[in-house]
Amino acid sequence: MSHSSDDPRYFGNVLAQRLTRRSVLQGALSAVPALAAAGLLPFDVTSAAVAPGGGLTFNAIKGSKDDRIGLPPEYVADLVIRWGDSLFPGTPDLDTRSMVGGGLLTATAAARQSRQFGYNCDAIAFFPLNADNSSGVLCVNNEYTDDVLLFPEYGGSGGRDAWLEKFVVRYPESVAFAKASHGVSVVAVGRDRRRNGPWGADKTSRFNRRITADTPMSINGPARGSPLLRTRADPEGIRVNGTIANCAGGKTPWGTYLSGEENIEDYFGNFRAMMARRDLDPALHDAHRRFWLWNTASIHGWEFIDKRFDAALEPSEALRFGWIVEIDPRNPASSPRKRTALGRFSHEGANPIVAKDGRVAVYMGDDEKFEYVYKFVTRKPLDPRNPAANADLLDDGTLYAARFDASGEGEWLPLVFDANGRLNPASGFANQAEVLIKARAAADVLGATPMDRPEDVEPNPVNGRIYVTCTNNESRSGGVLEVTGRTLNMGPNAANPRAGNGWGHIIEITEDDGDHTRTRFRWEVFLMAGDPTRGKLITKLDELKPGKVDRQDTYYAGFADAARLSPIGSPDNIGFDRAGNLWIVTDGTQPHDNNDGCFACPTSGPERGLLKQLMSGPVGCEVAGCEFTPDNGTLFLSIQHPGEGGTVKDPKSHWPDGSDSQPRPSVIAIRRKDGGVVGS
Repeated sequence: MSHSSDDPRYFGNVLAQRLTRRSVLQGALSAVPALAAAGLLPFDVTSAAVAPGGGLTFNAIKGSKDDRIGLPPEYVADLVIRWGDSLFPGTPDLDTRSMVGGGLLTATAAARQSRQFGYNCDAIAFFPLNADNSSGVLCVNNEYTDDVLLFPEYGGSGGRDAWLEKFVVRYPESVAFAKASHGVSVVAVGRDRRRNGPWGADKTSRFNRRITADTPMSINGPARGSPLLRTRADPEGIRVNGTIANCAGGKTPWGTYLSGEENIEDYFGNFRAMMARRDLDPALHDAHRRFWLWNTASIHGWEFIDKRFDAALEPSEALRFGWIVEIDPRNPASSPRKRTALGRFSHEGANPIVAKDGRVAVYMGDDEKFEYVYKFVTRKPLDPRNPAANADLLDDGTLYAARFDASGEGEWLPLVFDANGRLNPASGFANQAEVLIKARAAADVLGATPMDRPEDVEPNPVNGRIYVTCTNNESRSGGVLEVTGRTLNMGPNAANPRAGNGWGHIIEITEDDGDHTRTRFRWEVFLMAGDPTRGKLITKLDELKPGKVDRQDTYYAGFADAARLSPIGSPDNIGFDRAGNLWIVTDGTQPHDNNDGCFACPTSGPERGLLKQLMSGPVGCEVAGCEFTPDNGTLFLSIQHPGEGGTVKDPKSHWPDGSDSQPRPSVIAIRRKDGGVVGS
């Protein structure tokens, strides 16, 4: 039975992968008939899963330094949408030929950009619009602007603060354009499935939308109205303009998108002057203690034009960023909501799973060196019979931070205000709102384990285990450091056993009794990245002792044949196919100085840990996204900041348009030429 591509019922397809995980099939499958009756499921989710560990039969490619997308010969990459492509009729696509002459600094450039696909795409969520997965809506994060790749006169001589202020004051349009480039792009996409046609964007769809650094949105949850979140423009502390630094994300079982605000400190300047203000409540100073802003000019210099980014003038504004933002892709007129119950830190993403009792657990990482892994559990269960009842499910629940014990066990530590407990006025918290605003400091008090840049944290839809990517941390070298108000042991620990961890690693967590609401878990290292042919390929877990792992040593879940393994560095975002195979995209230095790429390996069976590279990205890029269609026929990836290290006048990449063109962050769709399952 076919339906219109605008039929919102098919946003419920997102439930297919979320409800085919083992925990649901064992304990919560009774909810499926109600979901189908509500029109949220277009097919039987009990048949959506594939036998664990199967399907990765593709021949691995070798790493590359080429300025192109590299794939096995059986695969093709469709260019779905590029930065600057129009999302609306009447708005032209960006003509990048104008950039060398300052075309992005004109008075009308920002208005056009607010109706075009945003810059530096990162997380992707696919919401199907029909049963055969041939059309859907993509929600795509637009994380930041690399201004030297946009504006020809960006930069200068002398001190950075001086030339940045001079540039921004001379070209205030640069700030308007950059703000319009940030946020989230929502775009309908589709293909002719019968002819195995390519994916493309539909600029006429009613679902298309841009959410930028100026889009009004509400503040929800326990911190709503907190004195720490009140500004002159919003004296109630309940509304905020915009979302920025949107990195990874997730999607909820009720069909909404979760976008994580990450490196928000790059956008606020004049921090030292703010901290010197004696007229401010000391609680406000303390709220910034573990999330430092820039002492003088920020990375982007917006504060010279938009004074809400001047911390000395608006000391609370930065506290209104660093949250998870929930967006309803079905309703372009809806207001995004910042969910404060999930805590404030450098959110890499937020990935939900339905627990055995119907409550929802959301897993998150704080992407900074020596920061923590988090989990949020809703107080109420998912209501499959009444989707509207789930609209504010993320406003009420418990936030936890993870402690990884040397025994291989661990505990989720509740970040809950308790006058008689550890998070109370004596430890610097007046109420639950302050606990959440200062989530990092609360996790410090409870003794959470500092990790090596915990980025994506995702549940596997087949085995129910949680996988944590720790991208890298060269600073884990030993010693004790007093920094941002805490005493930090910078040496290796059981969960981060390698000193000078330049390649990164992945942790595998098994919740107690497979229940995602429990507070105890077991854990082990799943992968220690690097080149398995260069250092020692460790095959036994008990050899991964803190400080005993050399910088070049590797571990691939016990897999022992180094010649069959693809070398990898800096694991970033991850995803899972229906067989439970782990898919990894990278952001950072790769072995042999190759470009970033996309890799996959089984999480169970005799080939557990056998990592193979499927894709290589163009020069200078980060590969992000890692989102499958429910049938696994397509893998969507973001190609972020191609040509990083170049300038407008001297580009280091010409992808995707070739010739002498400017590089353009873009979304691609990888599929088999024969229409088969990706990975086979």
